[in-house]
Amino acid sequence: MNQDIVEMTFRRFLNRGHYRKTPERFTILRRALTMKAHFDVETLHDALESDGYHVSRATVYNTVQLLEKAGILRKNVFAQSTALYELCRDNHIHLVCRRCGRIREVSEPHIEEHMMALETPDFTPENFSITITGLCDKCKC
Repeated sequence: MNQDIVEMTFRRFLNRGHYRKTPERFTILRRALTMKAHFDVETLHDALESDGYHVSRATVYNTVQLLEKAGILRKNVFAQSTALYELCRDNHIHLVCRRCGRIREVSEPHIEEHMMALETPDFTPENFSITITGLCDKCKC
């Protein structure tokens, strides 16, 4: 994701919703863009702290909610019931081991074509995430 485009998208979202455009929100956005895997609010807060940027957990939590509403982050609640976030880069399938909680992502273009072509009255799909639970190879034994 191009950081400048994402920041412009977030700025437009904040303007439309009459939210304040604070330096903290944009710092949190920039750090979220660097996260390589699914993350929770606590992990994002810890990453900011380790970068030497001190901000309250409440500010991180509230900003993550705004980033989700803006379509920049996608919220997933898997078996462990903790909300995990990821960038809305692409549509994919999550394979979640119900025993160890490991999450693997796979892409399937045919499913993506089908999901985006679904005709639903009064609704326009923008992205999707499918979760399949089961057992990974390590936990099958």
